[in-house]
Parts: sequence; structure tokens; C-alpha cells
Amino acid sequence: MTDTKALVTGACGEIGQALVQALARRGGYHITTSDLAPLPDSIKKISAEHVRGDLVYKIKTFYDYDFDVIFHLAASLSSKAEVASEEAHRINVEGTMQLLMLAAYRSEKYGKSVKFIFPSSIAAYGMRNLDTKQSAGRVKENEYNTPQTMYGCNKLYCEKLGIYYGKFFGQKHLDENPPHFLDFRSIRFPGLISAFTLPSGGTSDYGPEMLHAAAQGKPYACFVREDSKISFMAMPDAIRSLLMLMDAPRANLNHQVYNIAAFALTAGEFRDRALKAFPGATISFEPNPRRQGIVDSWPEDVDDSLARAEWGWQPEYDADRFCDDYFLPEIRKRYNA
Repeated sequence: MTDTKALVTGACGEIGQALVQALARRGGYHITTSDLAPLPDSIKKISAEHVRGDLVYKIKTFYDYDFDVIFHLAASLSSKAEVASEEAHRINVEGTMQLLMLAAYRSEKYGKSVKFIFPSSIAAYGMRNLDTKQSAGRVKENEYNTPQTMYGCNKLYCEKLGIYYGKFFGQKHLDENPPHFLDFRSIRFPGLISAFTLPSGGTSDYGPEMLHAAAQGKPYACFVREDSKISFMAMPDAIRSLLMLMDAPRANLNHQVYNIAAFALTAGEFRDRALKAFPGATISFEPNPRRQGIVDSWPEDVDDSLARAEWGWQPEYDADRFCDDYFLPEIRKRYNA
């Protein structure tokens, strides 16, 4: 049997490394990776070929490749995108559009639909104010699509581009959906937390940063208020969701963009869990106005009923299992705490 040919962009990031390892464990994949950085040791022997460099300028390289599935993870994330907005737009939008055009071209030319898996984000939402955020409850995919960050604007627009290339590009009749058209599928991720990589300063990293600091006996000043609340997910669930969505039969999917959820915690609840695990921890709250504003614009939780109904999504890690079985054992081992 011929291996499934997969491209993973942004392969050196937290999600990228975990995804490449998961594909390798499955077997049957010929994996090409792409990133600005050289491959870390964790996946160096798994990748059949690594294309290093700026994706926007490397796209032409991939026109000679025969990919069955593309996982487009490369992105400039929320905090960085706010201070380098033009560069973020170039990476997040131009890079995504170039890759979508490539996938659409290959799908049409060879009569074989390329799957394009796109990780979006809760940043695609924009809550008008705190009262709206607190009263909205679990937000559906088509609600509050008014992002207040460059990263969120980029993600929402790229969702729309993916839907366009998957449903409307080059079609004469809107009710047509021939099998050779690009198969675009997207997940709006909550804040993702890995037990095996260090937080990288992302807007949702205050939870893991707090726990890492507590395990090391270092004081931590949290950059959001104690009552700040958003949805989170353990990295194994995030990777499993990408693979589940990839595997889902096209006939089962009535949408292209899906929320997924696992657990929602306030910064204060993260503090309580840190103190329970490491009683001597020193944790304070010193909100940063810019980062606080970003978190305040994201919903407290999301409604993932579409993903549950159409492709069987169900998280394996709730807040307790995330802390007790996944995250805390690993950081205790890391810091001998």
C-alpha cells in the first residue's frame, strides 16, 4: 500500500512536533516538514524531507510534490502579531493563501481532492465587553465573529479563504462539489497546553507559566486578572482532534470550521491548582493591559456540538485529568519537584 503523503508546516512548534510524532506512531505516512528553524531531535529522524525557510517564498518548491494531506500549522501567534502586524499578515494570510492555491491547483489538475487541515483559534471571536463575554455562555461558530486582534482577523479570514477554495473556486454552479476540489477542514482551538514543551509567551500561556514557576519555587506575576476565563485543552486532545477530523468521511461533514472544547478555567483556578500541588508557591496578579484586553475579547467557553455530532469529537482530558494525570507528573519530573 502506498504511504499517505503529508506536509506539515510549522513542524518545529509545539503542535507540529506532537503531530509529526503522532503520524509516525500511526505508520503509513511519508512526512515532509517545513519551518523557519532546523528540525529538533524529537522529529529529525521521522521527517522524510525538511524544507527550511520562509513559507511564503518556499511555496513554489511544493508544486512538484504530490501531497494527500496538508497540515498548515505555520503562523505568527497572537502576542507577536500585535506588535508586528504587517509581518503577521504576510505570514498568516499570504502564506495560507499561497498554500491553498497550491492545494486547489493540485486537486483540480490531478482529479484527487487534497485535504487541507487548518488550525484556527478562539481568537477568531471578539466579545464586545466583559458583560457580553460573561453572559454569552458557550459560543457557537457563527457567533461574535468580530475579532479584536490581528491574529484573530488573520485566522477568520483564512477560514473564509479555505471555504472559498473548497466550495466556490472555479465552479460554475454553487450546488456542485466535485470530488477533485480542495477538501478544507478547520478546527478553532482553545488555549493549548503541552506537558513536554515550555510555554513560549503566548497570550493563553499564563496557566502553564504559573504551574512551571510554582514547580521551580519561583514567584510568578500573572499578566491577567484573577477572574479571567477562557477555554483550554491538553495537547494530546488537540492532536487527536486533528487526526479525527482528517479521518472523518467527507459525507459526514456539513461544515468546514468546528469548535472543540475540553475545560474552561479562570486564572484564579489555575492559581488554586498550583498552590494545591506546590503549597509554597508565590503567585500574584499584575495584569498587562494589552494582553488582558486580548484575553477579555475571547469567549469564556465554546459550543463544540457540531464537532461531536459530525465527527465524534470527545475530549479525553477534563481539568482534573489534565492536571493530575498529564501535566503535573511531567513538570514534577522535569524540576524534581
